[in-house]
Amino acid sequence: MQCQTVLPGTECTFWAKSGCTFEGHSCQVVIADCEGCDRIVEGTIGNVCSAYPAPEKKWAGGLCNFATHRKIEIKTVEAKVNPLKASKKASAKKK
Repeated sequence: MQCQTVLPGTECTFWAKSGCTFEGHSCQVVIADCEGCDRIVEGTIGNVCSAYPAPEKKWAGGLCNFATHRKIEIKTVEAKVNPLKASKKASAKKK
């Protein structure tokens, strides 16, 4: 359904016939960690996140998974593979 309070006209998963079903019955304003994110939009109460109504809870466990301004570098370590053992394992699986 469409939000009627903070972001009028936008689709919201927390909006029901009885109003906003989220804790506090409204979205919460963004925190300092959110600054620079592309998901920040101007609402009637100030800057809010368009993806999640409680940004503080998203950042409580570390990096917000909706953040567009911070990225995690994934390091891959190439394991040294013995070709003789690899071929033996492959042939053992075929039997």
